[in-house]
Amino acid sequence: MDTPDLLSLRRYGASPGSHSHDHFQILLGLSGALELEVEGRGVRVATGGGCVIAPGDRHDFESAGGSLCLVLDSAHPAWAALARLPGAMTPPAQALPLAHYLASALQQGRPLALAHGPALLRETWLADGWGPAAQAYAAPGPTRRRPIDWPALQQWAARRWHTELTVADLAAQVHLSPSQFAARCQGDQGMGAMAWLRSQRLAQARLLRSTGMAVAEVARRTGYRSPSALTAALRRTQHP
Repeated sequence: MDTPDLLSLRRYGASPGSHSHDHFQILLGLSGALELEVEGRGVRVATGGGCVIAPGDRHDFESAGGSLCLVLDSAHPAWAALARLPGAMTPPAQALPLAHYLASALQQGRPLALAHGPALLRETWLADGWGPAAQAYAAPGPTRRRPIDWPALQQWAARRWHTELTVADLAAQVHLSPSQFAARCQGDQGMGAMAWLRSQRLAQARLLRSTGMAVAEVARRTGYRSPSALTAALRRTQHP
């Protein structure tokens, strides 16, 4: 992690994103609220809040109403203690005025803010033993996860039944890893990801058959290898 410390001012919108870094990423909310999912944990960075993301942690993010954050990309090992915390936190009171000053300096292109801002922010946030005592500042209550719009996902899949859909395809559509999606499917739908996929495919096949469509055409539209494969699958659900 030899990336030099870098400050930036970033606006997040309703369009979701997903990535990871090989360095720490520190976010301070200046306005709005940013919703993240960090390695399966829901995190909300509201105005005045903060979050430290560890190197390699995949994080999905979006802000329905728009959010402005001061972001520090840093390789300094002092951030490791905060990165181990499970969610959002409230930075020390003195860090927030500094964050607003640095944001203004960045907008005005002041070179000293870029040169010395990262060190000042680190010193302010971790001063007076705040880092070791950070657990006391963690946001209370359970962490939240961004909900999956299951009806929308079903509609998306229904337009692609003629292809070989996989769990990875479904996970990518909702900006999760395959393992995260599988866990969410089990928790939300009470079944594994592949079982959910099969159930939705069969539901579409039944719907098409109820309109009088020929078995062969239904099989073609829903991705079954042959009419007999579709017929067998329908019989299995009727007579377990």
